[in-house]
Amino acid sequence: MSTNAHITSHRKPRRPATQSWAVRTGVAGGVLSTLAVTGAAQATAAEKPAEATIEMPALTADLSSSIAQTAVATQQTANDYQVRAQVDTAVDHARAAAKKAKQEADRKAEAERKAAEAKEKREAEQARASRDAKRSALSTKTATASEDDSDSSSTGSKSDSGTSTSTDTSTSSKSSTGATGNAATLVAFLQAQVGKAYVMGSTGPSSYDCSGLVMAAYQQIGISLPRVSQDQSTAGTQVGLSNLQPGDILYWGSAGSAYHVGVYIGGGKFIGAQNPSTGVVERDLSYSPPTGAVRVM
Repeated sequence: MSTNAHITSHRKPRRPATQSWAVRTGVAGGVLSTLAVTGAAQATAAEKPAEATIEMPALTADLSSSIAQTAVATQQTANDYQVRAQVDTAVDHARAAAKKAKQEADRKAEAERKAAEAKEKREAEQARASRDAKRSALSTKTATASEDDSDSSSTGSKSDSGTSTSTDTSTSSKSSTGATGNAATLVAFLQAQVGKAYVMGSTGPSSYDCSGLVMAAYQQIGISLPRVSQDQSTAGTQVGLSNLQPGDILYWGSAGSAYHVGVYIGGGKFIGAQNPSTGVVERDLSYSPPTGAVRVM
């Protein structure tokens, strides 16, 4: 290659002076525009914090009001729970006290019931012992009278002696109850039933209810009575309690709707099937005064 050969240059060609000035002018204008925009933006940014500062108190007041309302609601809820807990505690105490009172009442009632049953049992045993003693005395008296009649009447017949004994026995029975004839038969039957069990709906011979005993007693003298106490209380003529005779039917409750019956045996006493605890007993009228009485015989 020749030393004078043309070598291509990599430099940019020089611009004309006019073109360079125009470029410089454009650049300067752009810089000035940028500065102007930046200044305007800074002025706008400087004004915005003032607007935010004006609105902050209103937001803070609303938030405080909301917090206060929430605190009041929370306190009210806590108070409600406390009141409810106190009410529940009071209810529990009241239930416990009521349960304890009921248990105490039941205990007292049971003790009273047992005491009443024991009293009834003692009275029944005493009445049975008294009745046995009377029967023993009557048997002894009858035997003694029979021996006296036999010794004093050597020419009397055996039948006469038997008649005398029967007369003495009848007289003794009459003196104790005042009953004669059918009434005496009725009373004797009733006395033989004392101590037997009370069973609802039973008419004998080992147990009775109240109307079943009265019906069975009157059957001994050929008189048929209604089965239940309500009907038995109107089966005869009404009589006053101050004018009673042996064999009169006593009733408790109203005539026609009586709930219990018994039989007056004289001497201020009656016999009746009282209840499952006592069975058939002999009692004074004062033990359980009847409401009324009817006379059938």
